[in-house]
Amino acid sequence: QVHLVESGGGLVQPGGSLQLSCVAPGNISSIIATAWFRQTPGKQRELVAVITSGGRTNYAAFVKDRFTISRDNEKNTVYLQMSSLEPEDTAVYYCNVNSVKTGVSWGQGIQVIVSS
Repeated sequence: QVHLVESGGGLVQPGGSLQLSCVAPGNISSIIATAWFRQTPGKQRELVAVITSGGRTNYAAFVKDRFTISRDNEKNTVYLQMSSLEPEDTAVYYCNVNSVKTGVSWGQGIQVIVSS
């Protein structure tokens, strides 16, 4: 696996926005897809968004057009731009990279709290 570093979480009011970032080593190769997951206590970790090596994206139903997953290959970074955040979005968010060479790697997890 590779070491993934996440940043950008924190506390935001309902209706606000946050951008999460996930930086990977510069020598990663043969990436199949990158993704964001989230998890709350007592619940199963769930998929939020996926982007393939070809640029196709897919989102969970609860996203409701509020989030955008993207990547910058030159910076070896994947992003999750979140807008119109709701209290139900409160969770620990994890980035994920799946590659042919190294298999599946996970970020350390970053907290997002949506509250007034």
